[in-house]
Amino acid sequence: MAATDIARQVGEGCRTVPLAGHVGFDSLPDQLVNKSVSQGFCFNILCVGETGLGKSTLMDTLFNTKFEGEPATHTQPGVQLRSNTYDLQESNVGLKLTIVSTVGFGDQINKEDSYKPIVEFIDAQFEAYLQEELKIRRVLHTYHDSRIHACLYFIAPTGHSLKSLDLVTMKKLDSKVNIIPIIAKSDAISKSELTKFKIKITSELVSNGVQIYQFPTDDESVAEINGTMNAHLPFAVIGSTEELKIGNKMMKARQYPWGTVQVENEAHCDFVKLREMLIRVNMEDLREQTHTRHYELYRRCKLEEMGFKDTDPDSKPFSLQETYEAKRNEFLGELQKKEEEMRQMFVQRVKEKEAELKEAEKELHEKFDCLKKLHQDEKKKLEDKKKSLDDEVNAFKQRKTAAELLQSQGSQAGGSQTLKRDKEKKNNPWLCTE
Repeated sequence: MAATDIARQVGEGCRTVPLAGHVGFDSLPDQLVNKSVSQGFCFNILCVGETGLGKSTLMDTLFNTKFEGEPATHTQPGVQLRSNTYDLQESNVGLKLTIVSTVGFGDQINKEDSYKPIVEFIDAQFEAYLQEELKIRRVLHTYHDSRIHACLYFIAPTGHSLKSLDLVTMKKLDSKVNIIPIIAKSDAISKSELTKFKIKITSELVSNGVQIYQFPTDDESVAEINGTMNAHLPFAVIGSTEELKIGNKMMKARQYPWGTVQVENEAHCDFVKLREMLIRVNMEDLREQTHTRHYELYRRCKLEEMGFKDTDPDSKPFSLQETYEAKRNEFLGELQKKEEEMRQMFVQRVKEKEAELKEAEKELHEKFDCLKKLHQDEKKKLEDKKKSLDDEVNAFKQRKTAAELLQSQGSQAGGSQTLKRDKEKKNNPWLCTE
């Protein structure tokens, strides 16, 4: 009998029996709380919005601290995601908070692919968790979960409608992360404009099929407040780290020439509502939704791409070992096929190379024979020329010898005539006076 059948029978045969006395497993919630507190919690927030909408200021205001960070400029060549992790402590509860900001979002002339780096970053965190989960030796209890639990989407307070960039980006992200839309710097528009702007945003999100995060109402303890807060989405918020004295209290506020806007005054903005819903009421639900909904969707798609399924074509439970063997055999078959193709390709290329080499060798031989013939012809010409030059040299030497001989004979004849003339002069002195 298969293990799945046994498990099914065990589940179907479960009975409820009364206890005769106290056992003690009612302390399990306390044990779970103590263990969770000792391990600490992690929460990851993605802030998406154009530069200058006050994302960093709002984070500082939400967690009542000053996070380090450099102000972004409008000269970024593309969208970059900057991640910073902080360890926070409140009472005896530790929180590892990661804030991811989109630097340069919406600053480019061509905004068509602005959402892609964000989607790739979210998928990369899912992939890292999946790889850790698929390891033989897993350490998930100490693994730093970097999956995004909440996406605060900052909307510019234009008072008109959502930009096409906002709609496209939220549509690409709604199946990967919990989106909470907020109107940034809501003190830039009037109350009446803000109310109309909220209605316009909600209608555009619905008409374009964008699924934003809805605060859960299935838990009776938070159903009422969550149901009320769902009607206030998107939240209109204001951020400020400056404290001003209002009455007898120091409060976070923004000072303007016409008056003061109090951050924690619900009549001025929805900051308190956002803090209550994001941190104090639904933080665990955001973490759970990330794991059970968005990560499970990514995991299922990835495993289906790898060939894993829950049931086979006969609707029977799928065996992991059988799937592995089938994929292994399929992989080996493809490997052998590729190996054979590569071998044939290699043989074909060797043959082509041999033919090219033979052709080149033939051309070289022909060229060598041609050069050899030219060399022989040149050699013959040179030998003929040398022979003619030797003949000319010999003829020249003969002529030179003859000329020298004639010259010596002529000089001898001239010398004898001179002696004869001198002798005659001696014998006849009258010849000297002439």
